Amino acid sequence: MADEGTGSTGRVVVLVLPEVNLLDLAGPVQVFDTAAFLGAGYRIEHVADAERVATAQGVSLAGLGALPQVAAGDLVLVPGPRLREHREPYVSETVVGWLRAAAATGARLASVCTGAVALGEAGLLDGRRCTTHWSLVEAMRARYPAARVQEAVLYVHDGPVSTSAGVSAGVDLALSLVERDHGPALTTAVARELVVYLRRDGAGEQISQFLRHRSHLDSAVHRVQDHLAGSIDAAHTLAELAEVANLSPRGLSRAFTAATGITPLEYRQRLRLERAMSLLRETSLPVDAVAVRCGFREGRHFRRLFKARYGGPPSEFRRETG
Repeated sequence: MADEGTGSTGRVVVLVLPEVNLLDLAGPVQVFDTAAFLGAGYRIEHVADAERVATAQGVSLAGLGALPQVAAGDLVLVPGPRLREHREPYVSETVVGWLRAAAATGARLASVCTGAVALGEAGLLDGRRCTTHWSLVEAMRARYPAARVQEAVLYVHDGPVSTSAGVSAGVDLALSLVERDHGPALTTAVARELVVYLRRDGAGEQISQFLRHRSHLDSAVHRVQDHLAGSIDAAHTLAELAEVANLSPRGLSRAFTAATGITPLEYRQRLRLERAMSLLRETSLPVDAVAVRCGFREGRHFRRLFKARYGGPPSEFRRETG
């Protein structure tokens, strides 16, 4: 199920632009395809305003669908094309009109690397924080002065519009979108399947708590970490976690601390607080509801822990990042 705060339909409409860069296209699509293979309800469509598109790397893509009507909660993904100096327009008027119509219906939009220019040409970055490939930052600031172009970040979410930096950052963006839709357990499984790191944007920690303490080889501890991530709101006991690891409670405590540097219950608390941070930023759930969704049985206790870790109350964090 998609996260109730995102309104995702699971439909991913990939807009293939002329001279699209293959990695900008294939990386994010691989993330959504892997998530679907692991149980997420993603349905991927590749569309263009022509039946055949030549990529920047010389491979021609055929059998592309026509630009479809999209609905609220669909995700329109725009991989980055190779931009040639003095060649305009960057995208056709047909594509500009289609993107504007998609936004008007309530679709979510995400661009990879230079794909941000398509959203910029459609006016969809006006007043929004966004990012792109480092070499294009100044040009975008000049061409789209109403856009709030950020640099030195992997990706940016601003309402229904998401943008990423160059090439491999599209994978990070796609993982972040999967996490918004389906939570951290599935996203961690996708990242591990693809053998990539699960990273955050420049506004937060670069390495997620879900992978920060995973660079060890203890399979029993990995099983416990997977269990905690997959049932983040459950009231785990050390004895229950020891059964998952097939160890005694004392043996689990020793093994877990040796592998990660923290105890199992401290790890659980960090997972819960990071998940709470995502829900506060990406949904409109009340703070007390966020607390319950993350396994905190009492809102006051959650507020105290959140403030101690992040330096301010949940309500303040939501105002600053919303």
